[in-house]
Amino acid sequence: MTQTDDIAYDSILVLLSISLFILGVVLIIIICRKKPQKPDQKQLELPAKFCASSYQLTDIDAATDGFNPRRIVGKGRLGTVYAAISPSGELVAVKRIHPRLVLSNAGFGFASIIKTLSLAQHPNVVPIIGYSQAPGERIIVMEFVGMVNLDFYLHENSDGASLLDWNRRLRVAAGVARGIEYLHQGIAPNIVHGALKASNILLDVKIVAKLCDYGLSFLAPKEMTGLVGHVDDEYWAEKGGGACKESDVYGFGVVLLELLTGRRSEQGLLVRWALPLIKAKRFSELLDPRLVIPSDIKPVLRLAKVASACVGNYRKDRPSISQVASILNNLEIEVCH
Repeated sequence: MTQTDDIAYDSILVLLSISLFILGVVLIIIICRKKPQKPDQKQLELPAKFCASSYQLTDIDAATDGFNPRRIVGKGRLGTVYAAISPSGELVAVKRIHPRLVLSNAGFGFASIIKTLSLAQHPNVVPIIGYSQAPGERIIVMEFVGMVNLDFYLHENSDGASLLDWNRRLRVAAGVARGIEYLHQGIAPNIVHGALKASNILLDVKIVAKLCDYGLSFLAPKEMTGLVGHVDDEYWAEKGGGACKESDVYGFGVVLLELLTGRRSEQGLLVRWALPLIKAKRFSELLDPRLVIPSDIKPVLRLAKVASACVGNYRKDRPSISQVASILNNLEIEVCH
């Protein structure tokens, strides 16, 4: 190889090296430009979590026709519920918190709590759509399920007992258990219902149970009206009392007793009356006399035993709602399918 050939060969190698270097730099620039776009692309693909919308009080006023008494579909310990038409034309339920509770919780983070509660999305939970707040006003906007709650079916409607036969009552019980299990374990942060009772269980046209008023115990933590008989004795204790998962399990046990007996829970008398009958297996005296005792009574007896476990123990000894839900789900599959 001549000197001229050596020079030409070396020149080619230099040019090739420079070309590879430039190509490498270009590739690095391209990759660096693409990197920040990847997280954005993934974010766009991820489903956004629903969060309650903030409404102007004027919009709520218009939706309820000035809080027209004719729009009232329910009244409870926390507030009055109105049927309303949202700006988008949807039928919604508007809960107007009692003024005295608004005043006593004026400094509380109402909006942040409602936004957190609105993350709950489950077939057995009534979704919270939005909220409104103004001086002296606190409003919660919910999906409109219907005007009928379990309390009305069991205790007010003359035909309610026949509409809720044993199979439907078992279905309602299993649905409520699934809803509570979701609130306790299926969402972060976990939600304690705080006032689990028949009047806070709505039934849709297919008799599917849906929980409402969950997580709102902060509005009236120590108000006894409407809670006595639905929460355990520990709830009222100065130390370690208040709403918790275990008190929800107790409240669910009371709901089971109402489904079994057809009786209301008043001042805790239902639990004191029913437990001895369950322990003595005097089920003919326990069960709702408006319904015929089923030919296969085993599922109903199992339901009674679950109720007894929920209300008959101290908090630390109660079953978790996941244990209860597992039993009731199996019963529902066995009986209703």
